[in-house]
Formats: sequence, C-alpha cells, structure tokens
Amino acid sequence: MSPTEGPEPGERPGADGSAWFDDDAGPVVRPYALTGGRTHYDGGDFDLVALIVTRDAADAGEPDRPGPLVPHVTGPPNRWAPDPEHEMILELCRSPLSVVEVASELELPLGVVRVLLGDLLDRSLILVRRPAPVAQFPSERVLKEVIDGIRAL
Repeated sequence: MSPTEGPEPGERPGADGSAWFDDDAGPVVRPYALTGGRTHYDGGDFDLVALIVTRDAADAGEPDRPGPLVPHVTGPPNRWAPDPEHEMILELCRSPLSVVEVASELELPLGVVRVLLGDLLDRSLILVRRPAPVAQFPSERVLKEVIDGIRAL
C-alpha cells in the first residue's frame, strides 16, 4: 500500500506502519468541536447577506459605505483567546464580506460560522451591516423602465 493509493480491500489504513491520509474524509476536527458544542448564537441570528467587517478596518473610515454599522457589546472582558478560525475571520473581514462568503472562504458549515461570528460580535471585534430592508429596493415598475431603457440603447 502506498500513502497515495490507499489501503487494499480488507486492509486497515496504516497497517504496515506507513502514514495514510485521506483528503476526501473531510476535516479532522469536527464542526461542533470548533464551537464548543454550541449550535447557534444566543444573541440572535446573522442574515446570510449581512456584511461583516473587522472593527479596526471599519474604524479606519470608509464614509461612502451605505447601510448602518451595528456595534454590539455584551461579552466578558479580555479573558478570551481567539481560535485560529476566529483569527481567519478577522483577517478575511478586513474588507466587508457577507456571512455566506465567510463560510465559503473558510469551507465551514454556515451554522459554525454564525457561532464564531457571534463570539467575535460579543467581544466587539466585528461590526455587522444589516441588509437593506425590502422597502428600500426599487419597485418592479422602476426596474422594468430601466430594462426598457437599456434595451432602447
């Protein structure tokens, strides 16, 4: 057996003492281990399209950004050390990303990412920009007029 070929039928992986890796088996650490067994964030729910930005990046100032930035403070002070996944989220979100994009970039389930984002939000390390309410979207009539105008070009 070679490490790249995998075990023969009936043979145990690594039985001959060689290292054996299976990239198709998925992550070694299961998602619930990343969240300490938590399955949801107690402070609410993150909308899939809500934009997440690292707090220091948001504080640097980008005044042309639409939508309110919502800080949140409830967590215990400074007795928390971020996990590598938290640090990856903070690095990714130096420029605004949606919750779905964060989950995709980290290749983690959405539920896990929501819990990790909740940890960061509780410690005021991120800001959340809520999606625009439906009432702020243009009406169907306006959209049709725009499409007709584009077609007329």
